[in-house]
Amino acid sequence: MLSDAFGREVTDVRFSVTKRCNFGCVYCHDEGLGPTGRPRDPHDEEMSPLEVERIVRVAREFGIRSVKFTGGEPLIRGDLEEIVDRTVRQIPDVSLTTNGSMLAARAEGLRDAGVKRVNVSVDSIRPAEFRSIRQGSLAPVLKGVREALRVGLKPVKLNMVVFRSTVDRLGEMIDYVAASAGLKLQLIQFMPELVQHREWMVDIDSVRSWLETHSERVVVREMHHRRIYLFRGAEVELVDPVGNAEFCANCHRIRVTHRGELKGCLNRSDDLIPTRGLDDAGLRDAFRTVVARRVPFYGGYRPADGGFRTADVQRTVPSVPCKN
Repeated sequence: MLSDAFGREVTDVRFSVTKRCNFGCVYCHDEGLGPTGRPRDPHDEEMSPLEVERIVRVAREFGIRSVKFTGGEPLIRGDLEEIVDRTVRQIPDVSLTTNGSMLAARAEGLRDAGVKRVNVSVDSIRPAEFRSIRQGSLAPVLKGVREALRVGLKPVKLNMVVFRSTVDRLGEMIDYVAASAGLKLQLIQFMPELVQHREWMVDIDSVRSWLETHSERVVVREMHHRRIYLFRGAEVELVDPVGNAEFCANCHRIRVTHRGELKGCLNRSDDLIPTRGLDDAGLRDAFRTVVARRVPFYGGYRPADGGFRTADVQRTVPSVPCKN
């Protein structure tokens, strides 16, 4: 297993298999690589299933034990089931993050190919609010969530970005998750350094305090030391990286871009290592290099002040109480 200079072992890899997407989320950061022109058009630069399989095979040699596929929107790839099938031959623990709009028709095929569980981005269960945030329709997404549960892709985590437009719906989302067996809620802090609009930020400390006050128990995951808040019938995980040195100090992930570049940190685009054209020995060296260059973004790579001002953060807590 590979470890960086800060003692962080790398245990999982996240593949962006495309930059294309059929939604237009207002907070999209495109895995830290910036916007894509004509995102719905085919992109010749995307990795083939064979390229993905080779990278996964070498990752397995270094003890990496889980793979997650993302985008863009990964289900835009018509060959995603083949990618998954080739991946599980090397590393069986495969999951997927999707906007859910095309999930209903493919959930069973993805399960059969080897996907174990899915994350679906759902920022609101109110159709008009959902459309204003994501520029897409809520109904097919919820249909995809139900189908994923039906075929056993559990748990289904609903990803909710916490920012000015969503924070007041937190209690409502917790109630929705609590009412459906197999669902979990993952709250993701808005990341302004990737998309600007710092005025959309909310005070994550207040949100955390609200969760601690209303939940029955709190546990801590190894990955990023994320807090999980347990409500009656609901599990709520908080992903709060912004300014959080502890989060980065406990990161065990590397990434692969849709072009097959190794990437040590979501927030950086100056650490890309191309893998196309490398033989297996060169690919192994690329893995060693990307891990050796990893620096915790918060508390290491990023300037301490980060350019944030107190005025940029909306001081607010959820105003809609949960029923639990």
